[in-house]
Amino acid sequence: MVVVAAVDRSGRSSHVVAEAASLAAAFDEPVHVVHALTRSEFVDLGLTSAQAEKPKDMAEIRSAAAEMAEDAVSGLSVPYETVGLVGDPADEVTEYADEQDASYIVVSPRRRSRTGKMLFGSVAQSILLNASCPVVSTLAAEE
Repeated sequence: MVVVAAVDRSGRSSHVVAEAASLAAAFDEPVHVVHALTRSEFVDLGLTSAQAEKPKDMAEIRSAAAEMAEDAVSGLSVPYETVGLVGDPADEVTEYADEQDASYIVVSPRRRSRTGKMLFGSVAQSILLNASCPVVSTLAAEE
């Protein structure tokens, strides 16, 4: 079993990784730091085959997402690996957690108004509602 730390490119990610590391140490499990690259991020980064000199294959795209996950890691004292996924973050993280038989998923939701959550949804909320394992939601001091 593993503890999945679902990170994005925000300042909250290091807080998620630290919380996942605490759980992993308590249960003697490794941490999988996971970043799901959305289509809009993919396009914003200029990784589409139309913008690149040569087409990118999915392995290269997943590798880029894993590098983004690596940015959230610093000085972990537990075994970990970084994982890059491509697609809808909530769906990809919950599927990955199921495939890995994860004991926990750790997320950090954005602070939004009730209206904002209702209109735009929330990756963390979707993970909380759809995960088949316990989800730890942690709030970082700053976004």
